[in-house]
Amino acid sequence: MPREGKTIDSLLKVQQSIDPPPAFRERAWVKGEELHRLAEKDFEGFWAKMAADLVTFRAPWTKVLEWDLPHAKWFVGAKLNVAENCLDRHVQSWRRNKAAMLWEGEPGDRRVVTYQELCDETCRAANALRSLGVRRGDRVTISMPMVPELAATMLACARIGAPHSVIFGGFSAKSIADRILDTESKVVVTADGGFRRGNVVRLKDLVDEALGIAKGVVENVLVLRRTTHDVRMRAKRDLWWHDLVPEQPRECPAEAMDAEDMLFMLYTSGTTGKPKGIVHTTAGYLVGAATTHKYIFDLKDDDVYWCTADIGWITGHSYIVYGPFANGATVVMYEGAPDHPKPDRFWQIVERYRVNTLYTAPTAIRAFMRWGDRWPKGHDLTSLRLLGTVGEPINPEAWLWYHRVIGGGRCPVVDTWWQTENGMILITPLPGATRLKPGSATTPFPGIAARVVDSEGKEVPRNTGGFLVLTRPWPGMLRTLYKDPDRFVSQYWSQVPGAYFTGDGARQDEDGYFWLMGRIDDVINVSAHRLGTMEIESALVSHPAVSEAAVVGAPHEVKGQCVVAFVLLKSGQSKTKRLRDELKAHVKKEIGSLAVPETVYLVDKLPKTRSGKIMRRVMRAVVSGEDVGDVTTLEDPGAVDEVRAWLKALKK
Repeated sequence: MPREGKTIDSLLKVQQSIDPPPAFRERAWVKGEELHRLAEKDFEGFWAKMAADLVTFRAPWTKVLEWDLPHAKWFVGAKLNVAENCLDRHVQSWRRNKAAMLWEGEPGDRRVVTYQELCDETCRAANALRSLGVRRGDRVTISMPMVPELAATMLACARIGAPHSVIFGGFSAKSIADRILDTESKVVVTADGGFRRGNVVRLKDLVDEALGIAKGVVENVLVLRRTTHDVRMRAKRDLWWHDLVPEQPRECPAEAMDAEDMLFMLYTSGTTGKPKGIVHTTAGYLVGAATTHKYIFDLKDDDVYWCTADIGWITGHSYIVYGPFANGATVVMYEGAPDHPKPDRFWQIVERYRVNTLYTAPTAIRAFMRWGDRWPKGHDLTSLRLLGTVGEPINPEAWLWYHRVIGGGRCPVVDTWWQTENGMILITPLPGATRLKPGSATTPFPGIAARVVDSEGKEVPRNTGGFLVLTRPWPGMLRTLYKDPDRFVSQYWSQVPGAYFTGDGARQDEDGYFWLMGRIDDVINVSAHRLGTMEIESALVSHPAVSEAAVVGAPHEVKGQCVVAFVLLKSGQSKTKRLRDELKAHVKKEIGSLAVPETVYLVDKLPKTRSGKIMRRVMRAVVSGEDVGDVTTLEDPGAVDEVRAWLKALKK
């Protein structure tokens, strides 16, 4: 069972609740319980209405839902194309010349991209991919900076029916290679590099290194020139975007896709060393993303909407690209870091583009708090009317600061819970209708059924910690794990009978509001990015000096959690600071900078059971300053004292 930690206890003691401002409620799409009542009265009818209202189909569905636990099919028999929904239908309306994107690069360069321009670029990119032999069903790997061409490439893949795999720019060459090999991608689309905190992230070099590992899979690499630094172009394999894409026709017939055809796969860390390829399909995913985007962010046609996530994560897929463009929104996209060149970069952007909706992570909010109020107070933020958070539970102090300092006390805060696997927001306030409690994601979105249960699947009493499960299918749900259907069943559908096991802990308070408690498995949530402990441990053990490693997450005031590693060295190795730094650099090379341990402890023993299982629960408790609980099953309880001694020594 999840621990009933101090953080959640403090959350539950927050008495303050905040009603939607009357002026906001007056204009809101949802002012009361009407959507919830509609969904509870006719669950399938609710989603059918959302689909009919927000998505254009080439052929209608014959059945809303086929459900054979754990396998779901939504809008069975329907035909559609996601790119047509995100672009063509807007181009055929008054939105043709509306800004689809307000883009800003970290160095300060800016572009306004209209729906017509985005549609043209998407069609050219789609034709370019077809000229390279990409056909319906072929996979395309994308590793690009946050530039408009990234969105165009994703939509180009959707247009021709080629599932895409977008890779976050912080991953190592080996991680990129693993994903390319798993997807068997025919083409990789990348850039010479991108900008981050004034430095160039050399993406093409990483791709080249990855293809040195994943040999014989990729036929072509399409390279966007972004930074203009020199890169090596391999003859016949590598092509410049500016040589191939602009010469293509700006019309490209779109494939009529089946509702259940794969739209994309997105890799996320799990409790084993192998990343999971989450498979999302076409109709259900688009309906879920468009519906939640419209109603949770109370989208209006004149809104300027900014989700600060990277498109390499699911938040960027659903709430920068597919949901917003399906709804015809104007999206702000920013390439770089929030504190470059100064800690007011976000507030400059809000002021410059008159942003109305800001959706960001608690990690960022805590960093803003640490940098001080003077940075946001130096800018005009009065355009903001709605704030959102995503990625991890937000503590009440950060929630209240966000509401007061950034929102001026006038903006509802939609604290949202969902996962890569979910595809869409599942637990959230509706900003014109829900009374808010700082720190709580409040209640499930209409049509979503969630419960908090014990290890036997029985619902727990209110204000008691348990496992968060979902008891009813939803349109955006993952359909399987790519090439691993057995793991899909065992990981998500075998823990609690008849329910989807989220892997998160939660409580419900006396009003039925959900308070999320974070991960209950061996996944660490660093700055809203999920990292598998086994993947990091495998990287550490691959170092020639290491015999064994154990990794846990520890509380971090900015990141939410940080990685802490306990390492046993091989005989003859010395415990030096140089070696600790070398191990951190090794993890960065093997996986990426996000996975680098905050601290590496070089120890003589690890807390293990008599059967040899490492007791990560004990180690998490020690690094978190909590009671370690029962240690009678440990082979050597003295190992706990050694861990404590290292903590004490390194804090001096």
